[in-house]
Amino acid sequence: MAVLCKPAIAVPEYVITQEDTLELARRLHKDHTQLKLVLRLIEHTGVLTRHLIQPIDKVLKHLGLDARSEVYEEESKARVPAVVRQALDQAELEARQIDLIVYVSCTGFMMPALTAWLINTLGFRSETRQMPIAQLGCAAGGAAINRAHDFCTAYPDANVLIVACEFCSLCYQPTDLGVGSLLSNGLFGDAVAATVVRGKGGKGVRLERNGSYLIPHTEDWISYAVRSTGFHFLLDKRVPGTMEPLAPALRAVAKEQQWDAGNLDFYLVHAGGPRILDDLSRFLEVPPEAFRFSRATLTEYGNIASAVILDALGRMFDEESSREGHRGLLAGFGPGITAEMSLGTWTSTPEASE
Repeated sequence: MAVLCKPAIAVPEYVITQEDTLELARRLHKDHTQLKLVLRLIEHTGVLTRHLIQPIDKVLKHLGLDARSEVYEEESKARVPAVVRQALDQAELEARQIDLIVYVSCTGFMMPALTAWLINTLGFRSETRQMPIAQLGCAAGGAAINRAHDFCTAYPDANVLIVACEFCSLCYQPTDLGVGSLLSNGLFGDAVAATVVRGKGGKGVRLERNGSYLIPHTEDWISYAVRSTGFHFLLDKRVPGTMEPLAPALRAVAKEQQWDAGNLDFYLVHAGGPRILDDLSRFLEVPPEAFRFSRATLTEYGNIASAVILDALGRMFDEESSREGHRGLLAGFGPGITAEMSLGTWTSTPEASE
């Protein structure tokens, strides 16, 4: 059975606090008719700090899509390799033992994908398969885990590397003044994460089952408008209420495994905002503490898109509270509106996973 190993996470060196964000909003949008609402929404995100790949003064200067694309490529090549090496070390594998690289990112575009550069640079075999995922947004972290699980089910001896590279600050648009856009300016952060799914051996979450669910007719609730100036993030005010229709989908996947989604040992979900976690707690009838890993990610790093679920997983590893046989749910939510869900059992020894 495929095992999801301990992830590696790295956040950039430039830090912006919630108070910094509020002060910027007051200064840059002092005449905005809904400024008080925007400030209140940012305060309620629970995001205390975020990390950026550039100083805030550079982030605020929009030099065009060409310049941002150059920054994306330069920064991804500078920051991803160390995270990949750490993830491989933690999975006790070498690059040549990886059979597939799943690379997820919704904040920049390269072709060929960074996977080609990684294969040429870090010692992966030329036969290594590539799976770039660019259009699932925040759900892509869950999708990457699920596609890795599928691959290892088809090829039981295979190993899959997952890389999430999200530089959300490169999507800042100074002319987007809607409440949703201004809220997102205080919510998203930058991060790189990587993990390995081992077909055999490994310590971590043994993947049991996965599934997807699309809420009908919500494809315009979370989206990008792709323009000459880059990606313009669009967020519908109805998005925070999406856990009510998604909670039954989570329960249905668990029921297929003969599990109760409201009675599991751990929960690793995408932290899009505090209401997402509050509503999941209510609809699944689990205590708020069940989402402590996701809340910690949101508080310390903000919404780091597809990397959230990997960071939450890393925090569970660090807490060392999981025991052999503990059962859990992993889920990423994003545009569509899409949920990518998986179920897993904690395994403490490699022998237990074979």
